[in-house]
Amino acid sequence: MLDSCALLARLLLKNGWVMATAESCTGGLIAATCTELAGSSQWFERGFVSYSNAAKCELLDVDAALIDAHGAVSEPVVRAMAVGALAHSHAQVAVAVTGVAGPSGGSAAKPVGTVWLAWATPTGLTSEAQHFAGDRAAVRQATVRHALARLAELIQTETPA
Repeated sequence: MLDSCALLARLLLKNGWVMATAESCTGGLIAATCTELAGSSQWFERGFVSYSNAAKCELLDVDAALIDAHGAVSEPVVRAMAVGALAHSHAQVAVAVTGVAGPSGGSAAKPVGTVWLAWATPTGLTSEAQHFAGDRAAVRQATVRHALARLAELIQTETPA
């Protein structure tokens, strides 16, 4: 996981960018992983842990109507979280995650392991759903790994070598 984070750090530094996180199901693990690296203050700006629906609305300006209409674990909500993280920070890029880590809380439509992720970069907003296997810890760790690796991929495709 730190390898993906180290690559991400190099890419952010190369572009003169900083990042922000908006986390629900990971509860700050993405931010913690980033700040494990020495020198992270040069490229990590802030993290929002918006575990509750109220926190998503209050911290990130997620419209409560989106949550009511689609549920907290949904594409519209995670995209609003990423946009909100940029709007409430000095970052150029953001990653947002919301999901069902388990062991309970899943449904037929959104089983345990369902995670929505979004990445906001200078060229736009990308989002996707993933279904991670395993227990609560495994789902959360897989979410962190995927969130950081995909952000690095997006930055690499958006900026010249």
